[in-house]
Amino acid sequence: MTLVLGAIADDFTGATDLANNLVRAGMRCVQVLGVPDASVEPSDVDAVVVALKSRSTPAKEAVVESLSALEWLQAHGARQIFFKYCSTFDSTEAGNIGPVADALLERLASGQTVMVPAFPVNGRTVYQGHLFVGDRLLNESGMEHHPLNPMTDADLVRFLGHQTPHPVGLASRHVLSQGAGATRGHLDALAERGVRHVICDTLDEQDLDVLAEAVVDTPLVTGGSGLGQALPEQYRRRGWLEPVADPGRLARATGSALVLSGSCSRATLSQVKHFLEHHPGISLDPLALAEGDEHLAQAQAFAREHLAAGGPVLVYASADPERVKAAQAALGVARAGELVEHAMGQLASRLVAEGVGRLVVAGGETSGAVVSALRVRELRIGGQIDPGVPWTQSPMIDRDGVLSLALKSGNFGAEDFFIRAFEVLDALSAGESRA
Repeated sequence: MTLVLGAIADDFTGATDLANNLVRAGMRCVQVLGVPDASVEPSDVDAVVVALKSRSTPAKEAVVESLSALEWLQAHGARQIFFKYCSTFDSTEAGNIGPVADALLERLASGQTVMVPAFPVNGRTVYQGHLFVGDRLLNESGMEHHPLNPMTDADLVRFLGHQTPHPVGLASRHVLSQGAGATRGHLDALAERGVRHVICDTLDEQDLDVLAEAVVDTPLVTGGSGLGQALPEQYRRRGWLEPVADPGRLARATGSALVLSGSCSRATLSQVKHFLEHHPGISLDPLALAEGDEHLAQAQAFAREHLAAGGPVLVYASADPERVKAAQAALGVARAGELVEHAMGQLASRLVAEGVGRLVVAGGETSGAVVSALRVRELRIGGQIDPGVPWTQSPMIDRDGVLSLALKSGNFGAEDFFIRAFEVLDALSAGESRA
């Protein structure tokens, strides 16, 4: 198999986000969870997205994992490599975006890459190097309260400069407005001055199209999934892609419906509130989980009861910043997160074994814990629920059939996402057009 695009994503929901945009732009895509081994041979695809859990690991570990993924993608002939991170640039001053990008550039013997986190359709834009979420600067958007990677500086040129010893530059909106040729020339001029990383202003889809045309022959590109929706057209112009009638086709979905939510983002908190106004749910408390197995057993019994009644049902650890900080103060940041992730993984494993076949998971860390517990290795990408979030499917491990999975980044999705996700899946299973 020869791939057109090989992507390395630093968390599971981010990988699904990118894969979704690739499929919607006409590429057949599979998502692989973890660094693939020699036995993994996806067929009939144009792109593979390798999903790692490297966003919040120590930088050295993130680099090692990312290079291992790169080696596998290169062995399968990927024409271009895409390092995918969050559209809110989640990281710390120590990494991991800068260190991973530097390591990938060195392995590819390339002198420069672009940084394009913007995803305009989801309200993530960049102007004069500053990242906005909707009409708010990143550090005023709620991301300053992120439990793992609080983002307190919207100036990405300055922020990335803390993560890499190499110069960081800017491709401004003024440059992009002159077209792909001028943008390519600007990037080349920066490269001659030793600028290795270039933050790119992006306000709309047209800016993404300009950037895609300017960098299609660059060995490594980096960013959010917005750039992923623009690149396939450039691949088609070069004759690298064959026409595909339905790149996101999935099998008919079966089984009961469950939502597991670990994200504490503003968007997810709103989605939890909306769901609970219409369907049953139960909250997981890290402090209660730390006391023993009883709390988890209660949540499992609650979910089982309501699933038997027809569902859907929600189990959530999503909480406002004050409650999160209180749990972290009592247990430690790492321990509080580990308790929730372990509980979500256990619930997913047990309830899927009992008949759950349609599963929505909110939050990158939670999604990673759930798919690991379910021993999912590959996801076929299907129809979109909301921008950045598709339905996916994977073969069941311990019983016949397929598991339908939606892995949602915490910040993504409309208020009614948890409810509407299952409505979209029902429509897809009935053969209706995608959202």
